[in-house]
Amino acid sequence: MTPTPDDPALELPGLVRDRAAEGRAKAAATRARKAADAELATVDPIARVVLDVPLAHLDRVFDYTVRAAMAEDAVPGTRVKVRFAGKDVDGFVIERAAASDHGGVLSPLRRLVSPEPVLSPAVEALCRRVAERYAGVSTDVRRLAVPPRHATTERQPTPEAPPLPVLTGCDEAWAPYPAAAAFLEHLRSGSSPRAVWGAGPGEDWPALLAHLAGAALAAGRGTIICLPDHRDVARLDEALTTLLGEGHHVTLRSEPGPAARYRDFLAVSRGARKIVIGPRSAAFAPVQDLGLVVIWDDGDDLHAEPRAPYPHTREVLLMRAEEEDTAALVGSFSRTVEADQLLVSGWAREIALPRAEIRNRALVAVSGATDVALERDPSGAGARIPREAHQAMKWGLERGPVLVQTPRAGYALKLACERCRTPARCGSCAGPLGLTGPTSPPRCRLCGTEAAGWACAECGASGLRSPMLGDARTADELGRSFPTTPVVASSGDRIRATVDGAPRLVVATPGAEPVADGGYAVVVLLDTWWALGRDSMRAAEEALRRWCNAVGLLQPGGRALAVGDPAQPALQALVRWDPAGFAKREAEDRREARLPPAARVASLTGAPGALDDMRALLHLPEVADVLGPMPVVGNPDEERLIVRVPRNQGAALSRALVEAQRLRSARKLDPVRIQVDPPELLG
Repeated sequence: MTPTPDDPALELPGLVRDRAAEGRAKAAATRARKAADAELATVDPIARVVLDVPLAHLDRVFDYTVRAAMAEDAVPGTRVKVRFAGKDVDGFVIERAAASDHGGVLSPLRRLVSPEPVLSPAVEALCRRVAERYAGVSTDVRRLAVPPRHATTERQPTPEAPPLPVLTGCDEAWAPYPAAAAFLEHLRSGSSPRAVWGAGPGEDWPALLAHLAGAALAAGRGTIICLPDHRDVARLDEALTTLLGEGHHVTLRSEPGPAARYRDFLAVSRGARKIVIGPRSAAFAPVQDLGLVVIWDDGDDLHAEPRAPYPHTREVLLMRAEEEDTAALVGSFSRTVEADQLLVSGWAREIALPRAEIRNRALVAVSGATDVALERDPSGAGARIPREAHQAMKWGLERGPVLVQTPRAGYALKLACERCRTPARCGSCAGPLGLTGPTSPPRCRLCGTEAAGWACAECGASGLRSPMLGDARTADELGRSFPTTPVVASSGDRIRATVDGAPRLVVATPGAEPVADGGYAVVVLLDTWWALGRDSMRAAEEALRRWCNAVGLLQPGGRALAVGDPAQPALQALVRWDPAGFAKREAEDRREARLPPAARVASLTGAPGALDDMRALLHLPEVADVLGPMPVVGNPDEERLIVRVPRNQGAALSRALVEAQRLRSARKLDPVRIQVDPPELLG
């Protein structure tokens, strides 16, 4: 059959030829694209990358090639994706180089996640040093330093800071501290002074720190100030805004959310803001032209990072001061043994008030009521709240608010037989009984079972007494003693940030004291025996810190009264306002006992078999003491090992622990938790 002109068969050979040509064109384009992708950067074609992998034996730099297409954007500090062990892994470019020491074929960078450099060279070096100091993995430290990426926020520009106003009053504010003038002079000249500051009673420390940050900023230098909690951050935030105005500082904290936190982080990283305040993670802020690092209340346990490798903010900031040659200030109302060590070693100088000025600011006394039997007679000299305390409160309420600090939250935390003092136990689970309110029956603190008909198993008596009362019971008692005075409680999840200057009684637990407008007229410290009796190496130091922080809220000319044993050294130091002398005595005791900071101590916790493996891998200095293993309280499946070396061998101990962790990780042995210089050695 002869095909007609419209027959589709006539078009088939041409269609095949067109499709074949199209296929060849696509293949050529693909080859050209792959060739372009394979073309390496002409300048520094090697990227040195640290991986986001929390394995000790992989805590090092890996080399990758940089394609020409991403050569301009893959700068040090940027986030990238790379191929590692058959998977796509996150990482950071920390350096670009012309050649690699690796003899094999290098893989290319898989993808540039973002062209934003978020890991500065100074912060990367700090992360490495912190990981080495605390025998950890630098990846864990970088996670503390760099917040998660928020792409939408990253695309937004950062507004420039407004013009800096004319700053005045700094020298006058610091004038009561004779040594502060030299510190300010060196700070303004670009030097790196280092000091330990002991704030006096009633000091407006946020205003003084704001003046320091303002002086550094006027000299073109950046500042990092780390504080224990969000209430301290809020006070300093307000002080900085009052002094400098809006737009000159940022607060790096998690409460506003990931977008706001990343926005503030980028403002610092891009150089638009040079003053950073916040809790622990603010110590790693990428401040440009950093000139001053400050930590306030370094004894607060909130400065100890609860995540591996458990660094302390004070140590991080001191390392950063050395790495970047900045000024440093360690400030608080009290003084830690570690801060005293900075003075003894000559690393820092002291800034303190003269004794005459301290006496003018506050009068601190001790009432000798030490009877913890707690007879309910407020007029008796042996009562929990003795006559002197009631008189001090009455005097203070004529002049303003009165703060009463009690060490525990709750109502009646422990109960005992009124006759024989045997602890009251639950009949169902043998747990301790307690009271939650003035009209509620006794209830087990473990299983919650009520014990309305409780009787002592030893003597048969049915009466109960409480050897430990909380803030709720204290507020209840004071409300009956001062029926016309408002009573405010602040503790637990009911913490008040501020109170006005009207006469009122404020009952608070340590760390939850509200700031009074104008300061408190009187501060009363109850149950000091309990704070001193805690099973802790730092019990006395921590007790004095909490008392000093409360007395620090006094108004000028205010009074403080501590109810306890006047012979206690910590109370004597409080009366004299001599936390520096107390820290020196504590340091001497630590040296005799070979405890930090006179020694470097590492705590190793894990299953018994894991600890045995760790001991086999450890090559410790000859002078090391190995204590234990001992069972972990509350966890029978784990044991704890303590390794102790002299302070000058601390770096050698850290290196030995890091090497052992790398071997353990490479051999996939059971994990061991390592804490270097943990805040607590007991437990």
